[in-house]
Amino acid sequence: MNRRTFNRLIGLSAIAGAVSNTGIADTGAVAETRKTASGSTTMTKPEQPFKIGMLIFNNMTNLDFVGPCDMLSRVREAEVTILGKTLEPVLTDSGCLVIPKMTLKDAPQFDMLFVGGGPGTTALMEDEEVIGFFKKQAPGAKWITAVCTGTLVLGAAGLFKGYKAATHWTVMDLLPILGATPVYERVVIDRNRISGGGVTAGIDFALTVIAELWGTERAQLIQLGNEYNPQPPFNSGSPFTAPKAIVDKYNSLTKGMTTRRKEAAERMAKMLG
Repeated sequence: MNRRTFNRLIGLSAIAGAVSNTGIADTGAVAETRKTASGSTTMTKPEQPFKIGMLIFNNMTNLDFVGPCDMLSRVREAEVTILGKTLEPVLTDSGCLVIPKMTLKDAPQFDMLFVGGGPGTTALMEDEEVIGFFKKQAPGAKWITAVCTGTLVLGAAGLFKGYKAATHWTVMDLLPILGATPVYERVVIDRNRISGGGVTAGIDFALTVIAELWGTERAQLIQLGNEYNPQPPFNSGSPFTAPKAIVDKYNSLTKGMTTRRKEAAERMAKMLG
């Protein structure tokens, strides 16, 4: 059995229900009680998909979106909808084209909101349509989530004010401007807010979400099916472990973008009051 087939069995067939923490297969007719990774109890109804809205936008970082989308799409109970301001293809910062399934104006109420990061988030922080969408959706959403600089977008909508949060390491100091408490962790859960660090943290983020909502065993099966077993060739994935010269050079290369993000954050903070 190859990886694709294994993942399909986990995410789309009856085995997905059979491997829940209760050990009982989903029948599609009754609600099911599970213990989450944090020990809380959650109730899911297979006949009512858990609706996840994932925003894509021009100049986003592809892996910020693709990693979480791929992992979450393996969950049979979840219905992932890719959102865009229009239905036109979105051009990522790596040159890939991604096609939205639905526009913001046509979106239903989602159970979970998600936005990733990338250079395009600087403009997105001050995009009235996007900020308005998140503000409108937030009261009815069970979970509000982001990865990388997507946290700044939700912060600009006032949705991380008073919450602990993670984002890309270069802009952690911008979180307090938007009322959030920065936490230098790969994934941070604070009540119904879940945020991840930069880019590759999206995979860890998604597995954390799956464990929290559908149980640790489900998350472990999906991790195994994707053979997510990181063994990086260098220990340079964090400013705390990378050589100082590398950190300094990266900061120099991204200084202009970081400055623009700070200016946008300060403008939005004034509007939030």
